[in-house]
Amino acid sequence: MKESKLLAKDKDIVTPGETIAEGMDFFPGIGTYRYEDRILANQTGLLHVEGKVLKTTPLAGRYLPAKNDVVIGRVSDILMSGWRIDINSPYSSVLPLKDATFDFIKKGADLTEYFSLEDYVVCKITQVTSQNLIDVSMKGPGLRKLRGGQFILVNAAKVPRIIGRQGSMVSMVKKGTGCQIAVGQNGIVWISGEPTSEIIAVEAVRKIEREAHVSGLTDNMKKFLEERTGTKLDLEQIKREAEAESAAAEQPRFQSRPPREESFQEDK
Repeated sequence: MKESKLLAKDKDIVTPGETIAEGMDFFPGIGTYRYEDRILANQTGLLHVEGKVLKTTPLAGRYLPAKNDVVIGRVSDILMSGWRIDINSPYSSVLPLKDATFDFIKKGADLTEYFSLEDYVVCKITQVTSQNLIDVSMKGPGLRKLRGGQFILVNAAKVPRIIGRQGSMVSMVKKGTGCQIAVGQNGIVWISGEPTSEIIAVEAVRKIEREAHVSGLTDNMKKFLEERTGTKLDLEQIKREAEAESAAAEQPRFQSRPPREESFQEDK
């Protein structure tokens, strides 16, 4: 039997048809496939080696909605039964009344008291049907209306790199700039802070997006933020805080009536 070997490294850029590994010890994941005793890429993307599983993340492409994704959307229409939300996708979504608030909304109520046209919200996808009908919800920790700040559009395929492992990369940008930042899995990023800090945060996000495939990105970003802000950053502390925040977010939260959206604040 031929010896198994990996022919590309983690975070290498691979192209369609390129052989990534030989032998039967590796397994194809998303963006790869097996042909006889080889694993090949089926898209141009960034290789992720997760143990023996090989996956690729596309370097370009429009966001395709998936259940449980947390996204940032724009209110594009007010319906009788809720709001239509543009989520930077080929398909729009609907925020039903029942999923918009814990308040009781009377029939015929003025829905603009809750969300108006052009409002931006952080919401969670609860359903994607085979006909690409999408429902979103505002009920959950951190799901809220966004006020002020600025929005930038990034390649949705680069979002995992912008967020970082357990939120470590975006936490470093928050810590360095003092800005509030929310990253939607649909490629929309909200940044709010002092004007000069917002500019640096935007530059940082663009740098991560541009250099997502570059090794040593974390150290490069630390150096960039320290030079631009004059703030010394402790990577280990940032990672610990990000891990604790990620673990807390995964814990079930029980309360009969969570506070309205004004009470949710993005952690810096």
